Amino acid sequence: MVNEEDLAVAGRRQDPHTGSGVAVIRAAGGVVWRPVPDGSVQVCLVHRPRYGDWTLPKGKLEPGEHPLLAAAREVAEEADAQAVPQVRLPSVQYRSEGLLKTVDYWSMRAVGTGGFQPGTEVDDMRWLDVDDAVALVSYPHDAQVLAAFAALPPATAAILLVRHGHAGERLGWSGPDTGRPLDARGWSQAHALAPLIALIRPTRLISASPRRCVQTLDPAAALLDLPIEIRGDLDEPRAGQQTDECALAAAAALTALAAQGEPVAACSQGKVIPGALERLVGQPGDYATGKGGGWLLAFTGDRLLAADRL
Repeated sequence: MVNEEDLAVAGRRQDPHTGSGVAVIRAAGGVVWRPVPDGSVQVCLVHRPRYGDWTLPKGKLEPGEHPLLAAAREVAEEADAQAVPQVRLPSVQYRSEGLLKTVDYWSMRAVGTGGFQPGTEVDDMRWLDVDDAVALVSYPHDAQVLAAFAALPPATAAILLVRHGHAGERLGWSGPDTGRPLDARGWSQAHALAPLIALIRPTRLISASPRRCVQTLDPAAALLDLPIEIRGDLDEPRAGQQTDECALAAAAALTALAAQGEPVAACSQGKVIPGALERLVGQPGDYATGKGGGWLLAFTGDRLLAADRL
């Protein structure tokens, strides 16, 4: 079997056996799919003449690039597909010439064409039924990723849920807490979130009422030319309210938004997001979300299909 291409080293991780730093090659890609008239789907494979292989579109991360942004960029450059990420699929790890490679994959619905780069290593692409794609790919790990995709129920809606960016310290703000603004770090986080939000092509931007939440969506609103809708059911508890009550209200609001079948980006608060996610997922877990962090939520109807940390 031919070897996969060498990818640039993008980071280091701790070796679990030696404790030493190990070079990690980071890459990202997608199972890009489109519906066909008979109700099934086709997925895209690309051919690389240098290796004589058929594989999923993927490529290395640029320095500082978020894996999800890299996946969308590589899919456009190699498969000529503009695609919306939906569900994170199993990552693949393997060694080539002594280096560990990690490739993160997402299921991605094709919504248009464009972006192909003639300078890439790809000279051909095919849209195939999943079974035919599994038979054609050159690597067993690609077949495993395709099998994970095939096992998923159809994703009908995506919500990108984020926590507001950094806004200084509560004790250092003399006004009402709802008026506390983003600080310089928070604005940097908000600008970094904007292209991630744009990936899901939201039709609505929805924010909790505090100023710092609205400001976190401001760069995305400018990028997408969308208004920001303010909703109190994404707010943290106020006097007389319980945290569980607010988490339940937020989970219900997100479920109702998903049931409408349109992509949405929403900004909420640190005391709300973990409880809302626990109710949506249906089991306890680590849903703590740092300021400026978030989740890609995929739904099938009004049921959560996947919650993937950004």
